[in-house]
Amino acid sequence: MKYVVVSLFIVTALISSITSVYAQQPQLATYRETAHVLVDDVSQNRTSAFITLSTDSNLEMQVPTSLDKEIHDAQNVTSVDITNVPNCVLGVPSNVGCVVITMINPSLVESHDIGKIQANGQKVGDSIIKEINKEFSLDSQLWQVYVRPTPKTELSATPGTSNSSANISINAVYTFSTTKTDYLFDDFSSVLLAKQISHAGGFYDVAKTMASNNDSSITFAIIPQNNTSLYQLQVARYFSLNETLPIIKPLQLFGINQLIRSSYFDVGFFPLNSLLDVTILSKHDLTITNHGGELVPTTIRNGQQIPTVLSQPGWIFDPGSGKSIFAVYLFGTNTTASNDELTLTIGNSTGQVGPTQGTAATSQSGTDYSTYALIGIVIAGGAAVYLFIKRK
Repeated sequence: MKYVVVSLFIVTALISSITSVYAQQPQLATYRETAHVLVDDVSQNRTSAFITLSTDSNLEMQVPTSLDKEIHDAQNVTSVDITNVPNCVLGVPSNVGCVVITMINPSLVESHDIGKIQANGQKVGDSIIKEINKEFSLDSQLWQVYVRPTPKTELSATPGTSNSSANISINAVYTFSTTKTDYLFDDFSSVLLAKQISHAGGFYDVAKTMASNNDSSITFAIIPQNNTSLYQLQVARYFSLNETLPIIKPLQLFGINQLIRSSYFDVGFFPLNSLLDVTILSKHDLTITNHGGELVPTTIRNGQQIPTVLSQPGWIFDPGSGKSIFAVYLFGTNTTASNDELTLTIGNSTGQVGPTQGTAATSQSGTDYSTYALIGIVIAGGAAVYLFIKRK
């Protein structure tokens, strides 16, 4: 999933508001590891478990500069996704993988000339696909160019709802002979990940464990930005809702007994670079009735709920009840989290849970702030440091 990016001001405010919580001041690193559970009873009717490894450093995910340049030079490209998700695009057979090259071109969409749109989309896609095939040893061939509403979240293709031409994407889809996720994971890892990351364990090992399951899938995304790119490697599994509710055990979904942070961060205090979050979307009002671990103290600043103590392990619920629930677990100064600490119990609710019942305080102004603000803090690249350089 692609998280909302908050402003650097919020990052600065967060860091400056926390003092003397650890021997070293809290820092942000470019490399991030995120474990995510999405319980969706609204549109997908399933539970998804993801491990996402991401960075905007070409030293940490070593995408060839020639490929990165071609993507940046290609007109209007907003993302390139390589995935073996079954039926990754509607109509694509389940036994093939996809390379999806996504473009945003409002003026072209507004022409309503489907022939022109497809020709332009293929031209852009063809300018990139040869380099992708070369670098990742794929045999991708053009399948189709189509348009669709831009998804609100990425990595995978999930249809959005906007009707604005600015939110309609043109997608050049190329298919390739797929293989098992564990093979693709090994291939991607060997090509992309610096040894300082792949040999440091942490969520990388969890992703590798998940990839060994026959029902897992993998996606690698390149998202061009102004002067750099965001790289995301994600492994996912999917479960029926009755396997996860009312007691959510994230580690059981990931197939592990404890969640361990990467030793890549041992050089300092990087409390927001390893996170677990749980999102619950329901047709009915629900609430977190019980949880393992402690609660992290929080405050509201600029309409965002942020932790006031980063050294303490525990949960933040924002909100803890309603039709949409969002929970995030911070490791604090710990390097591991157990199954008991990460278990949540969900029940029916008719109102908002108070702070003493397991949810953080809400904004008194009633501001409708993003539930992904905390994760977004981690993605604000302006405050990030390159650990790879420090470790050379």
